[in-house]
Amino acid sequence: MRQEFYSNGKLLLTGEYAVLDGAKALALPTKYGQVLTVEPTQTKTISWKSLDKDGKVWFKAEFHSETMEEMGSTDAKISKTALEILVETKHICPDFLIAGKGFSLTTQLTFPKDWGLGSSSTLINNIAQWAHIDPYPLLKNTFGGSGYDIACAQYDTPITYQLDGDSPIVEKVDFNPDFKTQLFFVYLNKKQNSREGISDYRNQTFNKKELVRVIGDLTSKIVACTDITTFETLLNLHESVISRILQIPSVKHELFPDYPRAIKSLGAWGGDFILAVGDPNLMRYFSKKGYHTIVPYSEMIL
Repeated sequence: MRQEFYSNGKLLLTGEYAVLDGAKALALPTKYGQVLTVEPTQTKTISWKSLDKDGKVWFKAEFHSETMEEMGSTDAKISKTALEILVETKHICPDFLIAGKGFSLTTQLTFPKDWGLGSSSTLINNIAQWAHIDPYPLLKNTFGGSGYDIACAQYDTPITYQLDGDSPIVEKVDFNPDFKTQLFFVYLNKKQNSREGISDYRNQTFNKKELVRVIGDLTSKIVACTDITTFETLLNLHESVISRILQIPSVKHELFPDYPRAIKSLGAWGGDFILAVGDPNLMRYFSKKGYHTIVPYSEMIL
């Protein structure tokens, strides 16, 4: 029987790397995501095909369903990762992929794959849905990370996310500001490697308890904020705190120093999207600098 699974993409508005140490973060599920279609076959192979948002195949692989070995692929590195996910899923759930059964798997993103909205996390959540397992251990044992992106994959409203040890605490929040027409997501024309960002963060020495407290307080204030002036002040404070910890300049300082409104990095610093406060006319500032992917808040966030 053909099965289909869907997971939402994600954007992390606050928290950045501090969420790894227990800071409360504000995460936003997106209208974009990933679909996984599973169809049983009469073969002893797992046929994997990945499509981009336009339906074009960008990766293919075949695995033996009994030995869990690769039989062929178009990209050895991606194939190794895909197989690791299947093997780890089977480790968590021994009844998954019963020997002798074959499957045809098709994944399709609904956003450009270089956007960084969670191609990995949405895949993990979809595989976990298929196997009927908890996605958080699967993420931890494959890609790693805090797990906020898994929470976004499952929720259709903004959430706060916090780790209590290894246990995630997820709460729906009413973050739907009246000023959302002044919020835009600008793509920086490159995908950031979140693992490198995490590594840089881990290499810094600082008071983690104080950082968790400060970021948690800023997150709570941003969630409750009702006016754009205060919102921009809070965004600027958040940027300055993370900039000081990472010992790197904020994206505004580095790329857009003359932009008149607030700019906030999202997730891993240095790539993917930023949040820019302004209006459609002001967005021409970014277009003139070569950043042409500009998405209004209402078109991006669920």
